Amino acid sequence: MSRPTLISSLLCGLLITTAHAASDSPGIEAQLVKSLQAINDNRLDIALSMVDGLVHANPNFKLAQLVKGDLLMARAGAIENFGSAPNAPHGEIEGLRDEARVRLQRVLSQTDPKLAPRFLWQMDTEQKYALVVDTSRATLYVYENVNGEPRYVTDFYITIGKLGTEKVAEGDQRTPIGVYFIKTELPRDKLADLYGSGAYPLSYPNEWDRKNKRTGSGIWLHGTPSNTYSRPPRASNGCVVLANEDLDKLAPYLQAGITPVIITNRMIWSDEQDQGGRTDLLQTVEQWRKDWSSLDTDAYLRHYAPTFSNDSMDYPAWARQKKLVNSAKSWVKVGISNISLFTYPEQPDMVVVNFEQAYSSNNLSNRMKKRQYWMKQNNLWKIIYEGAA
Repeated sequence: MSRPTLISSLLCGLLITTAHAASDSPGIEAQLVKSLQAINDNRLDIALSMVDGLVHANPNFKLAQLVKGDLLMARAGAIENFGSAPNAPHGEIEGLRDEARVRLQRVLSQTDPKLAPRFLWQMDTEQKYALVVDTSRATLYVYENVNGEPRYVTDFYITIGKLGTEKVAEGDQRTPIGVYFIKTELPRDKLADLYGSGAYPLSYPNEWDRKNKRTGSGIWLHGTPSNTYSRPPRASNGCVVLANEDLDKLAPYLQAGITPVIITNRMIWSDEQDQGGRTDLLQTVEQWRKDWSSLDTDAYLRHYAPTFSNDSMDYPAWARQKKLVNSAKSWVKVGISNISLFTYPEQPDMVVVNFEQAYSSNNLSNRMKKRQYWMKQNNLWKIIYEGAA
């Protein structure tokens, strides 16, 4: 019985050199990798037993079904390549090949769990967990907030938009890149079967998206239809999609209105330079607070970039309003707490800053959650957007 060419059509070199990486990895992907390694070693009966177990546990796992079918056909010498069975739908087979490659890479090139993503500079006390989606690895990472610092918890295979990332317009079938937040939870009984065991709408378009005139909506984290275990890496209309059992595992980590979801083209890990940048920005935010509290309006306005705008006015209008408002104040006190800092993917010198603001003056007092976008310009941090979070 000759070995099918499944391995050579995927990641033969990677499997041969790093197959041991799967030996201690739990879960479906590790079992899949072991079955493919068994094929590579010409142990087809063992491979068939392993993949048969996958299919039995997950009857709608199409990739496992394909591997099992290939193995059965290999016994009869009727297979030449991965998914080359007669009348196999070409488009679907290509998607499953992509899924096989990605799942193999996820297991066989695991990252060091001690590494921290560059995007999570600081989490506030309410944010118990944060998510980072690395679209290049089809992976969603979960990080726990440990005294403001991220600590790796787990990760999941995910699907993104059919046409990749960098969403610009309604219906472009792309997944947005940016800093978003879980808005709410939509339970299964409120959803069509397409969305699986639940859905969590994200805050796309965010303030930066709107500033750049990006359109569209309805970008969710959601599950898969009841007849589908998982989908190829690029198969959604822009949403981030997980297997239903993975979404159910993810659900306890999600807090509506609180949990950040950073979607990036490529994971970048934190280094000492990031620590310096975080300290510098926190000091600048504190100086902004002091300048506002001092009623030195000129010093306060110097923290805002000429390109600043919010949802209703540009910088000149903002400056006029602030000068008018402050002229009526005899004293001001501003306190900020629960600060979070998230660097923006594809924008290395921009940070989303969220905090709780306590404002009081001789004629007004209020509390609010505020969001600012700070960008480094000429080596100085400047505010380019400010509004309610």
